[in-house]
Amino acid sequence: MSLLPILKWPDPRLAQVCTPVDDRAAVEQLVTDMFETMYAAPGRGLAAPQVGGTTRLFVMDAGWKEGDMTPLACLNPRISATTDVTAIATEGCLSVPGVSADVSRPAEITLAYTDLTGTAQEVTLTGAAATIAQHELDHLDGIMHFDRLDPTARAALLADYAKGQGA
Repeated sequence: MSLLPILKWPDPRLAQVCTPVDDRAAVEQLVTDMFETMYAAPGRGLAAPQVGGTTRLFVMDAGWKEGDMTPLACLNPRISATTDVTAIATEGCLSVPGVSADVSRPAEITLAYTDLTGTAQEVTLTGAAATIAQHELDHLDGIMHFDRLDPTARAALLADYAKGQGA
């Protein structure tokens, strides 16, 4: 196991759309390293492009900071259903450290994915877990959380980030 460097925005790799995982065995070590990196960061989710990967996978653990370990590795994830009800959550990002934004997303989703054993899974997520999964899934499509903000809020967030980076 090893800690992986987390890419920081505006690294262009964060804007790329990832390709499907076609060989589970080839990503097993990456998943292990991503969990170690996520917990050390400390974050609640981490997508492959954030560590330089190009495949459609992310790891998350919505409850570990409260002592409820629920690690989830999602290969080729997709949202198969959402609710019409939305929720606003304050989202941070390991690739945009030091700034957060209030983002509106569906309050409940059904996430379909393949686990590391190759088994197709489907789980309904609410609350923080739903937000984390949607945030990480966005990374796989080259979308950052600030891309979901209106132009004024996006500009303010990026200005705060630039100040924090010494720009």
